[in-house]
Formats: sequence, structure tokens, C-alpha cells
Amino acid sequence: MIDHKDKEQKAPDPLLVRFSPLLQGQELEGPILDLACGKGQNGLFLAGLNLPVILADGSPEALNEARRSAEGKGFKVQFWEVDLEAGGNPLPEDYYRAILVFRYLHRPLIPSLRRAIRKGGILIYETFTIEQPRYGRPHNPDYLLKAGELADWFRDWEIIHYFEGLLENPPRAMAQLVCRKPA
Repeated sequence: MIDHKDKEQKAPDPLLVRFSPLLQGQELEGPILDLACGKGQNGLFLAGLNLPVILADGSPEALNEARRSAEGKGFKVQFWEVDLEAGGNPLPEDYYRAILVFRYLHRPLIPSLRRAIRKGGILIYETFTIEQPRYGRPHNPDYLLKAGELADWFRDWEIIHYFEGLLENPPRAMAQLVCRKPA
């Protein structure tokens, strides 16, 4: 389930801003997928860096708002309305230079994410942990990471950054992972 209320912020996520230089290498081919992008602030930030971006979400309303933002800024961005929870693998294999996932979790999609990123490509993932109900939504454990779960899924990749704990302003329990697929 995608909660677009949590995606209302206008600025890109600080984790993405910090690690965006990893996505700009000349050796990286293919587009960057902003998965479950909501209103697209993260993908639009990267489009502003002249990177090829695909904004993917199941909400036509959110994608329309992202499209208006992109057009207003003169960004060339692709839009993909997709139900990520319909079953099967909607992601082409070995296609993306990077995939971004912020505030979204659908465990059956993890193997597809692993296959969709090209060798040497980057994954930037940040979402809520099982501690989040202390601070607010979401409360459903289906959308909350267990301790160490995110890092465990990508333990055979090069871990560039990993954090699990409390972030402030507003307080929220999060796990963050930035990693590179082995070449």
C-alpha cells in the first residue's frame, strides 16, 4: 500500500541528495527508476541534474502532479503508472542504472529489484522499521522492516551506507541502505 500523505514533502530526501553523486557516473547506463514515487520530488531532483528518470507509481493523481511539476521545470521525465502489488515482476531485468525506493515496502518485489538493477548499479532505499508505530503511521507490520531485514536482502552487494534507527524532524523509525550491485 502506498501512502501518498507521507510523500507530500517538496524537497528531495536528504539521503538521496547526499548520495546522488553515485548516480552521475559516466560508466552507468540506463535510466533511474523512482519506484512508488508519489509526487516525484526525488526523481525530479535527479532530472534536474540531467539524469534519465522514470517516475513509477500506482496513483494516476500523484503521477499527474509529478508531470505538472516536471513540465513546469522543463524536465524530460518518463512516467509509468504501475500496480507494483499486482503480482508477477513488472520490472525489466538488468535495465536500471539505479532504483530509488522511499517510504514503501512490498516484500515480494525485492527479488525483482535485485534483478532489475544493472551490474554496478545503485540502490537507494529508505523506509520505516517495526519501531515506527511509536511515532505515527504506518502501523501495519506488512509495511515495516524488521531489524536488519533491509541489509540482509542485499548482504551480497557492496554496502556503501546503512543506518537503522531514529531520524528527527519529524521523529520516525527508519532503515536506510545505499548499495551497489556487484559487477
